[in-house]
Amino acid sequence: MFLKEVHARKIPDSRGDPTIEVAINGVKASSPSGKSKGKHETPSFHKSLEWNLNFLNKTTFNLEINSFQDLKKVEAFIRKKAKLKDAKQFGANALFALECAILKALAKEQKVALFQLLNKKPRKLPIPVGNAIEGGLHAHEKNHPVFQEFLLIPKEHSPKKNVSILTNLHAKLKEIVKSNKKTDEGAWEAAIHEEQIFEIFSRFKNIRFGTDVAASSFYSKGNYIHKNKILDRETQIRYINYLIKDFNIFYCEDPLDEEDFKGFSKVFRDKNHLVVGDDLTATQIPRLKKAIRMKSINAMIIKPNQNGSLIELAEIFKICKKNDIKTILSHRSGETLDNALADLAVGFDADYIKCGISTKWREVKLKRLIEIEKILKKTN
Repeated sequence: MFLKEVHARKIPDSRGDPTIEVAINGVKASSPSGKSKGKHETPSFHKSLEWNLNFLNKTTFNLEINSFQDLKKVEAFIRKKAKLKDAKQFGANALFALECAILKALAKEQKVALFQLLNKKPRKLPIPVGNAIEGGLHAHEKNHPVFQEFLLIPKEHSPKKNVSILTNLHAKLKEIVKSNKKTDEGAWEAAIHEEQIFEIFSRFKNIRFGTDVAASSFYSKGNYIHKNKILDRETQIRYINYLIKDFNIFYCEDPLDEEDFKGFSKVFRDKNHLVVGDDLTATQIPRLKKAIRMKSINAMIIKPNQNGSLIELAEIFKICKKNDIKTILSHRSGETLDNALADLAVGFDADYIKCGISTKWREVKLKRLIEIEKILKKTN
């Protein structure tokens, strides 16, 4: 494929905030936007969204692209043309949308699915992690939980079965928690305590569950400010470990502040319990390596637009697999109708995909995952 012209424009994400869409040979890709951002993630744009749009629309690339690895040519070109030390300085949203559009266009030319450019014969399909009840910075309910997300995680191998399980439980929760409000991510808002939610989830059969504590959002001056208590670091660790063990919480994301690598290492985990880094690792290779060195995590959230470079994303998956770190490819709170996240999750051989349960912006990723399942059944 010969890459010459790129067309870029501003579009609204699911919250109505501006983000970028890139079109190459009539094939489009767009980037989501995060609401609660880790301070170590790559900035969304170089100088501004307008700067990136202007650069892309006025630049002639003249590059031959024949494989995923040819994205290195794209990054080298951007570094030189924009006079950057690192291609990621171009901005994570802009770089990701560009590289994703290139891969989509290449897949179309080669008459294969996007995931097949990365992985011709995937070993498995990722298990969806569904945000069912939401609190923290994403909630508007007055007495919402301090923890940010309460997650349902099916056990089936089939995406079709897993999506059905998530959809049915999401509908049941509406009545159980007596909610008529959804957050940006399509999760229910509820004026109940974290432990009440875990107790409700523990009633469900044949499903695992978890939480994104997002502890940095309520951390201040060495303490964790809960609704009815203030916990110091050691007490927060004991409280998190109590919750994991007492409620058998399978998945615990960001239980402590994003700088506390050593504290993360004290949070309980084994092969049946995941301690997940998100703000801690911010989809950045140096922070992942530090987390591995300090034994902080055994699972990692990977957000394409926290980094921007799909070349680096591939390296992150490689490092995680080598060190037995489970991988969760994740959406953002401000999403678009782009469904490429499902293809990337399959192509990179992710263990899980976190893309919500409800609203059209989340459902399009789950539907694509089911489509991929059908493709693989036909070709195997």
